[in-house]
Amino acid sequence: MSILDFVMVGSNDYKKSSELYDAAFEPLNLKKILTTEKYIGYAHSSDPEKVIFYITNPVNGKPATMGNGSQVTLLAESKEAVEKFYEIAISKGATDEGAPGVRKDGNYYGYIRDLDGNKIAAKSVLK
Repeated sequence: MSILDFVMVGSNDYKKSSELYDAAFEPLNLKKILTTEKYIGYAHSSDPEKVIFYITNPVNGKPATMGNGSQVTLLAESKEAVEKFYEIAISKGATDEGAPGVRKDGNYYGYIRDLDGNKIAAKSVLK
């Protein structure tokens, strides 16, 4: 059982951010399923009704800022999915935080910062 219910990242323009996430999440099998005036939610194809990732304007009305030392890591089914996530995100305006490759734990990661500076990684477990 997972103890994590969902992840939420702040954005100063969540509609613009959704353009990046809509495209970059495709290889990770995440799809937008919910859009409101305050947030956008994405679900994984394995549970298409359950939002696991939100983009939101901060509730307190202050600007969204990245968390120093914070990172969200999403599982990918393959190295190729990590590479596609990374390439698409960069093409949509994300910045490089670590190109796809094997890291110290022996798994394959690609790291980006979204349009608001949130650090997002995709990980493929290598066996």
